[in-house]
Amino acid sequence: MESAAPSGWDSSNSVATNLQQYRLTVLRRIQTFLDSTISYTPQRWVFTAVALVAFLVRVFMTHRWYIVTYALGIYLLNLFLAFLTPKWETNSALADMDEEDLEGIGSGPSTSNGPGLLPTSSSEEFRPFIRRLPEFKFWLSATRATLIAIVCTFIKALDIPVFWPILLVYFIILFVLTMRRQIAHMVKYRYVPFDLGKQNYRRK
Repeated sequence: MESAAPSGWDSSNSVATNLQQYRLTVLRRIQTFLDSTISYTPQRWVFTAVALVAFLVRVFMTHRWYIVTYALGIYLLNLFLAFLTPKWETNSALADMDEEDLEGIGSGPSTSNGPGLLPTSSSEEFRPFIRRLPEFKFWLSATRATLIAIVCTFIKALDIPVFWPILLVYFIILFVLTMRRQIAHMVKYRYVPFDLGKQNYRRK
């Protein structure tokens, strides 16, 4: 004769099922809200900028959490580079660029063909620029990181004593070198990551 399952087991399964359903419902609502904000690009970035300013004001007023600030800056820099980089390019290609690429910035664009290049003659086909990190994912990751950084400023364990000018100088050097390499990569492969100045055709 088989023994009946304990009632506690059924109740625990019911609680787990309800929690899973509640979690899925919350995730769907969050995703629906995020999808509804896709077309509101300026408003989204204004919110992120306000959150970032609030974080920086808190750091400046308290003179604490410099490690958190440095980590946030490095993460945002990596996101920005992924936003500027074409989808067909990888980080390894950027890392393999030598000094000849950097010195060739002023010598004019390369004549080699490759994916994502701008046409230099009427016989060449234009290939659209596709970002490795789309704008919406860039915004979402940057906003999430900024909000997490704000939460971290309320955790005393993350307030590690450090000489902040060293972190600032190191970040500036890293930013300059990284952007110099990125600009050299843009010149070498002849692509523009921004659509500013492009002509828009509207129906009359």
